[in-house]
Amino acid sequence: MKTVGTAKKSPDAMTLVEHLGELRRRLVVCVASFVVTASISWVLYPRVLHLLERPYCLSIPKGHSCSLVVMGPLDAFGIRLDLAGYGGLVLASPVILFQLWRFVTPGLRAHERRYAAAFTLSAVVLFASGAYIAWLTFPHALGFLHSVGGPGIVDLFTPSKYLTLIMALMAIFGISFEFPVVLVGLELAKVITPRQLGSWRRIAIVVIVVFSGIATPSSDPFSMLALALPMLAFYEISILIGRIAHR
Repeated sequence: MKTVGTAKKSPDAMTLVEHLGELRRRLVVCVASFVVTASISWVLYPRVLHLLERPYCLSIPKGHSCSLVVMGPLDAFGIRLDLAGYGGLVLASPVILFQLWRFVTPGLRAHERRYAAAFTLSAVVLFASGAYIAWLTFPHALGFLHSVGGPGIVDLFTPSKYLTLIMALMAIFGISFEFPVVLVGLELAKVITPRQLGSWRRIAIVVIVVFSGIATPSSDPFSMLALALPMLAFYEISILIGRIAHR
């Protein structure tokens, strides 16, 4: 007599149609979470805008206005819509990563799941740390750019240009801070070894410094150093982690 099993199929037993159905379900959850978080970001827009304006206010002398200037009647609405979208994506990222994790993990072995969980958590923490450092150094970058222009220039920033610059800087710092995750992953996959990374140290220093100078959209020395120094430290930490893992 046959028994009807209710256990979930293993990934190897699932058909292509079942895989696509599972993917569709995960995508629906991701889209729904983005809609909810974007709506929350729309409501919290004044606080988010104030937070992003703070580096600008810290870069100018006390007593001066640090308000952003719009040049058209629809600019303010467009800025609020953009920030709601970006904020919704940031707030929904844990749900999106979790859905990606749940879609991928059934096909992984036990030790691969442990590695994947560690890498995912590290990537999120490092990205947030990089974005925060960019936010901290941005007042110095603005002060440097204003001093280069000279005292006869008055700063009147439009929201689109200012917010594009600060968010681009935060995104570049966040992505660049994933550098050690990539290096450690290559070491664990035995594509490169800690010994090789140690022998490439001088070349890596030059490449990191050049990359930092090119990648920072503000092109100021403060942002360049704030990006280059952590990446150099990450390079050494990756070598150390690789040696421990190989032992």
